[in-house]
Amino acid sequence: MAVVRDDPYSANNFEVVIEGVLDDGRALKGSFAEVSGLEVEFTPIEYRVGSEATTVRKMPGLAKFANITLKRGVMGSDTVFKWMKSAMNGPVQRVSGTITLLDEGRQAVMTWRFHRAWPCKWSGPSLNAKANEVAFETLEICHEGLELE
Repeated sequence: MAVVRDDPYSANNFEVVIEGVLDDGRALKGSFAEVSGLEVEFTPIEYRVGSEATTVRKMPGLAKFANITLKRGVMGSDTVFKWMKSAMNGPVQRVSGTITLLDEGRQAVMTWRFHRAWPCKWSGPSLNAKANEVAFETLEICHEGLELE
């Protein structure tokens, strides 16, 4: 049974797991500063019945899943870039993964699972000698399904 609270959960306590990306087949876990793109959209199909002059009917079309964008500080690990490079050099390695919202005690509250995912965009950090900011890399993942566990 779901826990109902008076206060919403904080968006800064989450965990990302991407299965089977590491060289030894293990999952890449955690270490992301930001996640976006947890969304699904149904494109409506509009049609008109000939006997109804002023009404357009709408029915649900195909589900379209937004790409998931992950950002993290550059830490010297090339795992994310190697996954992207493998997609450039040959057939893409499709994986599954989860994004889990955690409560204050680091217990799972909600988990979104994505399926048949592969890296479709990687961006390196913006470097500026005059700035005092963390260097971030960004990974965009295409996928074919999102469900709430």
